[in-house]
Amino acid sequence: MKRYVYINDDESLQELYCDNQISNRKYTVLNFLPKNLWEQFSRFMNQYFLLIACLQLWSLITPVNPASTWGPLIFIFAVSASKEAWDDYNRYLSDKKANEKEVWVVRQGIKKHVQAQDIHVGNIVWLRENDEVPCDLVLIGTSDPQGLCYVETAALDGETDLKTRVIPSACMGIDFELLHKIKGVIECPNPDKDIRRFDANLRLFPPFIDNDVCPLTIKNTILQSCYLRNTEWACGVAVYTGNETKLGMSRGIPEPKLTAMDAMIDKLTGAIFVFQIVVVMVLGIAGNVWKDTEARKQWYVLYPYEGPWYELLVIPLRFELLCSIMIPISIKEILSKNCYPLAWREEIVELEQNQWCKSDVSLDLVKSLYAKFIDWDNEMIDQETGIPSHAANTAISEDLGQVEYILTDKTGTLTENRMIFRRCCISGIFYGNESGDALKDVELLNAVAGSSPDVVRFLTVMAICNTVIPVKSKTGAILYKAQSQDEDALVNAAARLHVVYVNKNANILEIRFNGSVIQYEVLETLEFTSDRKRMSVVVKDCQNGKIILLSKGADEAILPYAYAGQQTRTFIEAVEQYAQLGLRTLCLAWRELKEDEYQEWSLMFKEASSTLVDREWRIAEVCQRLEHDFEILGVTAIEDRLQDGVPETIETLRKAGINFWMLTGDKQNTAIQIALSCNFISPEPKGQLLLIDGKTEDEVCRSLERVLLTMRITSSEPKDVAFVVDGWALEIALKHYRKAFTELAILSRTAICCRVTPSQKAQLVELLKSCDYRTLAIGDGGNDVRMIQQADIGVGISGREGLQAARAADYSIGKFRFLKRLILVHGRYSYNRTAFLSQYSFYKSLVICFIQIFFSFISGVSGTSLFNSVSLMAYNVFYTSVPVLVSVLDKDLSEGTIMQHPQILFYCQAGRLLNPSTFAGWFGRSLFHAIVVFVITIHAYAYEKSEMEELSMVALSGCIWLQAFVVALETNSFTILQHLAIWGNLVAFYVINWIFSAVPSSGMYTIMFRLCRQPSYWITMFLIVAAGMGPVLALKYFRYTYRPSKINTLQQAERMGGPILSLGNIEPQPRSVEKEVSPLSITQPKNRNPVYEPLLSDSPNTTRRSFGSGTPFDFFQSQSRLSSSYSRNCKDN
Repeated sequence: MKRYVYINDDESLQELYCDNQISNRKYTVLNFLPKNLWEQFSRFMNQYFLLIACLQLWSLITPVNPASTWGPLIFIFAVSASKEAWDDYNRYLSDKKANEKEVWVVRQGIKKHVQAQDIHVGNIVWLRENDEVPCDLVLIGTSDPQGLCYVETAALDGETDLKTRVIPSACMGIDFELLHKIKGVIECPNPDKDIRRFDANLRLFPPFIDNDVCPLTIKNTILQSCYLRNTEWACGVAVYTGNETKLGMSRGIPEPKLTAMDAMIDKLTGAIFVFQIVVVMVLGIAGNVWKDTEARKQWYVLYPYEGPWYELLVIPLRFELLCSIMIPISIKEILSKNCYPLAWREEIVELEQNQWCKSDVSLDLVKSLYAKFIDWDNEMIDQETGIPSHAANTAISEDLGQVEYILTDKTGTLTENRMIFRRCCISGIFYGNESGDALKDVELLNAVAGSSPDVVRFLTVMAICNTVIPVKSKTGAILYKAQSQDEDALVNAAARLHVVYVNKNANILEIRFNGSVIQYEVLETLEFTSDRKRMSVVVKDCQNGKIILLSKGADEAILPYAYAGQQTRTFIEAVEQYAQLGLRTLCLAWRELKEDEYQEWSLMFKEASSTLVDREWRIAEVCQRLEHDFEILGVTAIEDRLQDGVPETIETLRKAGINFWMLTGDKQNTAIQIALSCNFISPEPKGQLLLIDGKTEDEVCRSLERVLLTMRITSSEPKDVAFVVDGWALEIALKHYRKAFTELAILSRTAICCRVTPSQKAQLVELLKSCDYRTLAIGDGGNDVRMIQQADIGVGISGREGLQAARAADYSIGKFRFLKRLILVHGRYSYNRTAFLSQYSFYKSLVICFIQIFFSFISGVSGTSLFNSVSLMAYNVFYTSVPVLVSVLDKDLSEGTIMQHPQILFYCQAGRLLNPSTFAGWFGRSLFHAIVVFVITIHAYAYEKSEMEELSMVALSGCIWLQAFVVALETNSFTILQHLAIWGNLVAFYVINWIFSAVPSSGMYTIMFRLCRQPSYWITMFLIVAAGMGPVLALKYFRYTYRPSKINTLQQAERMGGPILSLGNIEPQPRSVEKEVSPLSITQPKNRNPVYEPLLSDSPNTTRRSFGSGTPFDFFQSQSRLSSSYSRNCKDN
């Protein structure tokens, strides 16, 4: 489908295309309430709780006041709706600000001042320096004589470097006074979201030009949300407006990311739901049996009229309402969506990311705090740039602690992306091999001074085969505006060797060499693509009229196309030698063209450039007709240094059991050398590289089978084995031998994938995810975005290639080394805290539910509630929520210990803290505590004079006391805030109930006053705590003393000042084999106190998980162990 835009003739188009009004709003005033409620109640859990609340309104079956359910439900929905309303209001304000901006447009040849929302397709829009572009424009004029302008695209793609845009060739030379009268038509595609592509044609009407077709590309456009920089003015034709701009079309909703912990919580919730249904059925039958056999004997029990549905419906539903608290409303799933990215936003930074957060009410708050901890971490601020780390997605912090595979880009991610020209090979002569710097090589300097033809041609290609724009500074120095670091390095290196690219005027380039100025006319530029892996420029030497093709690119894209008879062995050796040193290589070539050959090719190129269908493919096909029979000039070698801390970070994370895959576009040997430098793999004899290569299916199949056989044999050996694959072999393997390659991926801890495309990076992420591994992808450039978005966790580096990857990621960091802290500290803490919080949420609800069930058996299995509505509502909302929320401050180990022993991340990766086994422990604890509370309360207060409310308050008090001690027992590191939350909450319980007890109209009138004056009440609380916590404490003591985990041992050593530990490496195992932590080894410091030795040496290697991870009784435990140690020492002496 095509769109025809008639320049300066907007009246005929107003009915066809939308105006420029931007609307990112999700709601209106009229539809907010019904639409928001529809969205919330479209989810199953919300429907479930709504059904429970509605059933509570049926007075015949409800055991409590409906307010106990409706209150929390309305509160939660109100919070969610308020957040949506606030976000939507911010979107409205941003839209309003953008739509009401004043801009200059030309209509019917008249220049007018209008609001941005009134721009129509076909209008000519005038921009001044630093103006924001209000819609997508095709440039037709600028203040620059060469037809250039500079735009800042950071708000569009995150790249901070200025980009050059140029007016179409058809508009060159049109006077400024005539621009507002220009007439013509632009034939372009319908709106799309591809910000890197615009395949269109321009045809101007006479008298401006005689209807010739002029091809348009993305370089002839300036897109919405960009800023005009360093250009006095520019004007363009509006082609896409409003929400049909490329930015507007890209405002899609990304797929929500479900963490492994979320999936486990969903399964556990389902299990509890099934258990609830079974309990309801059993109690419903029991209730009907008791009614038929016993109730009729009780003459004082008045039953209402019984319909035929009473036994089958009323009693079971009553128990359903009574047991509905089994699934705490705080586990209700809420999908909260942040705002869309907004055009023209300046001050609303928080609304930049599209993100979906799946969380429960309590977890929603703590997960937000997890994200803030990352934002506030001063140790993750890049001191060089001042860029802090940032968590854009607040819902997946715990997944950081369960990462099993890290897939990383190389350039700019592991390296600094600061390209330095180091070596070169020209006509078979190597320069810079001895000094390591070709720019200081005496032989090369002498060759330049002697105007060696081969060297001059080589340096000329370096200087002008690019898209660099030279700009003169105020001091007269020449600065280069380059879109890639490689081109910048080559142009500056050529300048230092006296071949200086000094000026570009329209299509005329000027270079200065040894005092002489040489001019070239650029006839065509064949831009670099990831498929062609080279770029070329067709120029005409203005001195002698020769037409020359200049090319540079990867060795496989240049060397095979040398003219017949040229020896390329030396260049191949140079490429291999430089790659062995970890340098980035490019091959340079040129070819003289005959006039008729060029003219014939030019017609084909113009035709391919003008097509609107498959333009890129057709251009590549035409380019192939010209890019052959090269004269190879030489090879360049550019150094890209590793970032500080990269080898140490990778080594530490590999010790943590994390596997690494490096995905890069570099050649094989370069990638291998970088991998060795980064500690991806160990050198021989500890390490072994297996190569998967081949150009045909059979070759790749044989290679894959050989590597897979070797990997199977060595999988049980301690050898560090990795496989290497290039993009071509990878494409064949993924297409034809996916099952075998998947098996290889499972067996291998390390992979080096070179010459891969952005789509292949994403495919590898998807492959590992299909094997049920948790993946993290990290990169810094636009070519990493697909990989980052595909992974379970995406991390972007705020680097020299801009912020595109960082903005598309869940987390952004300034340097790769911060990944270690992000995973080991923030990821591990988040996992531990969420594991406790989610299981505790079920535990506290199950305790109350079990007490209600037990009470039913002494109340005629009638479904009567022991607790009043106010107490039930306060229990979940106030009494048991505040202490748990401060669990975000809990640390089972110090950060230093975690960094020193990264192997303990295994407990998070294996899900040891949240699984059916640990949940069963919490389930059993809730049942046990319910029995303790109920039995002691009944025996202490179930006498004739006790009131129902009195019995209820004693049971509730026992639950609150137990909750306080449970939270205290599970807390590893206490702070003042945690003490206030735990014990202060206990005090608040009594204060609140004293207030209610003072209200004569309440059903609790004087209850708490009377209870607090009774010694029996406090004795009952003591008995409940002692009976409830005694066995838990004893079991915990047994496990810490006789079956300690590695974490328990580290906790004891850390708190008692014991020896320094080394846990060794975790050897990866196939998925079918259970992974285990390797045995402890002890490094003894000087002047060690020998009495600490039994603390560790007696610890068995068996890894066990206790119900909790806190040790508030460490003193007693340590004294016991030290006493036994002392006794043994005395006996030995």
